[in-house]
Amino acid sequence: MSAAAIDATGARVALTTPPRRIVSLVPSLTEALFATGAGPRVVAVTRYCEEPAGEVATLPKVGGTKNPDIAAILALDPDLIVASSEENREEDVHALRAAGVPVFVTHYPTVRAALEGIVELIALVGGTVEIAARWRDEAKRMLDVLQAQHQRPVRYFCPIWRRPYMVARRDTYMADLLALAGGESVVPGDGPLHYNAVDLAEAMAARPEVVLLPSEPYPFSARHLRDFAPFTDVPAERCCTIVLCDGKLLTWYGPRTPRALAYFGGLFARARANMPLGS
Repeated sequence: MSAAAIDATGARVALTTPPRRIVSLVPSLTEALFATGAGPRVVAVTRYCEEPAGEVATLPKVGGTKNPDIAAILALDPDLIVASSEENREEDVHALRAAGVPVFVTHYPTVRAALEGIVELIALVGGTVEIAARWRDEAKRMLDVLQAQHQRPVRYFCPIWRRPYMVARRDTYMADLLALAGGESVVPGDGPLHYNAVDLAEAMAARPEVVLLPSEPYPFSARHLRDFAPFTDVPAERCCTIVLCDGKLLTWYGPRTPRALAYFGGLFARARANMPLGS
């Protein structure tokens, strides 16, 4: 069975047979490949590909998303490499293609793009498309519910890095997810990169109602609450709630997307109602 698709770089990736030796350089897509039956054909992943934990634990690790070991990848003789324009470097993609290996580069700036794009990717690799379509349809139903509520957006601050604090640009999956769930960033993070530095004092001066501290890519935890101590001694009407949340829900598209929309939609709904948000 042959398959072909145009990737995010405009390259046509054509496969005469389903790939048998896949290298995934994108953690969320590694999870999606395994969840749709293509996992046994994945021969290597990055060190950030943590799920499904049992299956990826024994696979060779070919570096990180930003510094893959090109020689190690080529030594595995892959017939397809899965990459992302947001997570992987253009020069690494060029090097792999120059060596004659097909590379399918994804780019998912919105939730809807991710849902449709993963269906296309799974079809390309010969996985079970029906499973990916089920995630898409579940997420679309959740989006319909959220959009029908027509509630005011909740002002939030959600850094993805510390020292410096950084936030996602508006044209990223993460920012779109939170917007669809009913949030509005107090610092859009506009800049040349997908993630750009912001000043913490300025962000807090914008009076977010909720601060989300995700567990990845930077591992925010309770000890980082001290960074916000200077900003909590304010009148009650200006106080915000700080929530430690699962970073994978924010940035891993695929099987987690429906649950992510439900979680953050519920969190923002409770914030509007001045109810406890939990952690």
